[in-house]
Amino acid sequence: MEKIPHLGETLTRWRVGGSTFVALPEKGARLMYWNLTTGDGSVRDVIVWPELKTLDAFAKVRGGNPILFPFCARTFDKGELGYWRDAKGVRRPMPIHGFARQGEFRTLRIDSGGFEAVLVPGGEAKACYPFDYEFRVEYRFAELGLTCKLTLENLGSEPLPWSAGHHFYFALPWSEGAGRGDYFIRIPAGRRLRQDASGRLVAGPALSALERMDNPALIDTIHADLRDPEVVFGEKGFPGDVAVRLGSDESPPPGSAFVTWTQADDSPFYCVEPWMGPPNAPEHGMGLHLVAPGKRETFTVSVSVR
Repeated sequence: MEKIPHLGETLTRWRVGGSTFVALPEKGARLMYWNLTTGDGSVRDVIVWPELKTLDAFAKVRGGNPILFPFCARTFDKGELGYWRDAKGVRRPMPIHGFARQGEFRTLRIDSGGFEAVLVPGGEAKACYPFDYEFRVEYRFAELGLTCKLTLENLGSEPLPWSAGHHFYFALPWSEGAGRGDYFIRIPAGRRLRQDASGRLVAGPALSALERMDNPALIDTIHADLRDPEVVFGEKGFPGDVAVRLGSDESPPPGSAFVTWTQADDSPFYCVEPWMGPPNAPEHGMGLHLVAPGKRETFTVSVSVR
């Protein structure tokens, strides 16, 4: 573990076996990138971070793993974007993907295997989610993977709603000369959904369990009713698949979902996003969890290269 000055910030770098991880825990508890030195000495990007001249717009950078809390993607209240309604009927603002990715964190622990940081709620967080709680992000790094735990502890006297997630920017393609169409993804989902302009969940595209990753129908698709907690993608006929897993049980958490997205045909990344539930969970209730007063709940995701 070492500190690296970069564009006015101090990053932390971990080397675990052939893997190198870089993060800025104080800014959104953000993992920035992960690369892997392979057996032949070449370096493969697993999670990408673009080359930048400034970190002024750090929260909006398309790279790393933004933490989505307390809710994923777009929330609506009666068809109006950017709001949600709590259990008492109070309407509150909520930015897209919540406020943790642009929030300040305080590092609780940092060592040779990872870090743990706690959100320090600012003005935006207090306006959107004015409850008494503690939200922590913990990363543990391994030779060929990582585990990230999101923990919400309710310090108040009323149930606390949340439906958090991750926005991993995976490198794709990762082999020289390969294109997106050379890669396949296996998502064991019973339903494919989309979110319409009013926030409702509607039927998504008809997809097979195994799909080529240049299929445009994958973009902005919510994969729900999961039959297995693990999604795997990679280059057909070659080792080095990426596996993204929800929890450690044989069955996925109730209501959980994966979302697939990329920005453009030539984007050097593809996002495979494990979420506690589909977007707009406070309104439709799918994947919405309630943490009882005095209790805590953890959402765990692991990523590995095989």
